[in-house]
Amino acid sequence: MAAEKPKTKLLAENRRAKFDYFLEDFVEAGIQLLGTEIKALRDGRANIAESYVSPEGRDLVLINADIPPYKQANRFNHEPRRPRRLLLHRKQIDRMIGAVQRDGQTIIPVRLYLNEAGKAKIEIAMAKGKKLHDKRQATADRDWARDKARLMKERG
Repeated sequence: MAAEKPKTKLLAENRRAKFDYFLEDFVEAGIQLLGTEIKALRDGRANIAESYVSPEGRDLVLINADIPPYKQANRFNHEPRRPRRLLLHRKQIDRMIGAVQRDGQTIIPVRLYLNEAGKAKIEIAMAKGKKLHDKRQATADRDWARDKARLMKERG
């Protein structure tokens, strides 16, 4: 019998990040949310495509992540693109802030999901920006892999 995969529900994915950045160090972080935000997330509506993580003071903050308002909340709703504090260990925060300030790296959110316990988690990665020729090379490699698979299928 095969081992069962953990039961996580993917809410949003930043597919553009793999094309625009070299992703290096992946870390799972919690997000400080309001009640209406977690309800909107459980409805499956979120967007992290244009978001990034910024150091503010001694904390890391998720900027520009879009969690649309929860319909049933009426006037008690949240602001859709408000900054949200990330929950990490102090050593992880200090290491990431140091990499941003020292090496000029960027912290990019990759996936937003609900874990087995139903808590919202975000996977963030340390990233270095790709140049135009790197993007062209990535596209060429992807095209060649597709063509190679097609040729192997035709030849048997």
